Amino acid sequence: MTERLSHLTEALLTAATKAGAEAADAIAIDGTSVSVDVRGGRLEQAERSEGVEIGLRVLIGKRQACVSASDISDRTIAEMAERAAAMAREAPEDDSIGLADPADLARAWDLAALDLTDPASEPAAADLEEDARRAEAAALAVKGVSQCQAASASYSRRHIHIAATNGFSGGYGRTGRSVSAVAITGEGLKMERDWAAESRTYQSDLPDAADIGTLAGTRAVERAGARKPKTGAYPVIFDERIASGLIGHLLAAANGSAVMRGSSWLRDALGQQVLPKGLSIHENPHRPRISGSRPFDAEGLPTVARDVVRDGVLMGWTLDLGTARRLGMVSTANATRGPSSPPSPSISNIAMTQGDKSREQLMEEMGTGLLITSMIGASINPTTGDYSRGASGFWVEKGQIAYPVNECTIAGNLREVLMRITPANDARGHLSHVVPSLLVEGLTLAGE
Repeated sequence: MTERLSHLTEALLTAATKAGAEAADAIAIDGTSVSVDVRGGRLEQAERSEGVEIGLRVLIGKRQACVSASDISDRTIAEMAERAAAMAREAPEDDSIGLADPADLARAWDLAALDLTDPASEPAAADLEEDARRAEAAALAVKGVSQCQAASASYSRRHIHIAATNGFSGGYGRTGRSVSAVAITGEGLKMERDWAAESRTYQSDLPDAADIGTLAGTRAVERAGARKPKTGAYPVIFDERIASGLIGHLLAAANGSAVMRGSSWLRDALGQQVLPKGLSIHENPHRPRISGSRPFDAEGLPTVARDVVRDGVLMGWTLDLGTARRLGMVSTANATRGPSSPPSPSISNIAMTQGDKSREQLMEEMGTGLLITSMIGASINPTTGDYSRGASGFWVEKGQIAYPVNECTIAGNLREVLMRITPANDARGHLSHVVPSLLVEGLTLAGE
């Protein structure tokens, strides 16, 4: 597979050079995905997709253009190169574009250490269907569950190869296996729903499908009788399931593209305190069997571990070559790209410092407030950090869950909110973003 994709990228580069490109890079992706949905004990949908996509970026002077195709014939490759070159000649100039310096390219990497590809055979569609059926049956077996909205199982295998005229050529593969279920309790306007899902690189690491279904059912039943909470300023706990979303707003604001456009509420915060002292966010793109791991980025630079935030201080932006050049900095090797688009910066695996208390202990400290387990919609001003989101979860009184809540809104400013967080110790280590439950003091809550 790797040899085939390598041949395709080299053919694209050769064609680009013939078409007049001064520099070029190419990407080839071979992917297979299978998904099965079950509802009411019957197969509802089964999908399978497989194929090869190729993409070419042509650079002429300070101009560039990208083209892509799913036809890998020699004729199509030649036409792609001619079209990309013609488009590049008409594109606006951009001083930030350009391939990596050959001296900076990744030269060696250990794919075995990353362990991103499960050697087990692709599961049969019948096996996926059985997992989905077992997840649904387990959810329906939970007392109080009225129906299972969906139960699904899926598998994917993907190989990627990138090459460029600066001499870089490299590829890797990854696999994924997942099971999910969505359960409903109650009927009519009193219906409440919740879900559970698990995904792993190796099929053998995936939890039992029945356990996933049972968890979805249990969570749904716990939400029966939800009502609006009180209005006011209260402490809030973001459950581990959704806490990474709160930290994700910080990571998005630290993305070089947002900073470069001046549309980041952290644009002037480099070197400043953005989290409480003692808290750090560490990026490690080399964690074994984790979905965000990669040996090199989309521009051929070797990926490295780094601190995005250290002891509460913002240490740097997430950069590819283009954003780094515009900001007068050096790439952090965070470039990603697809067949039809140029590189752009994106974070990989991150882990946030965990605390020494459980979520339940944080609830005891909180006393009265809101435990959020799901969020709906978003109104976030990327420039100011003003934050407002719909939420549901559980009202907490005297440190204990009192009743489920829905139809409420939380609001605050992200810069202030993130400076008032206290982490729990419940982050799940198999996720790409390892973030524990987070207690935030004093958010505005709109309910009754």
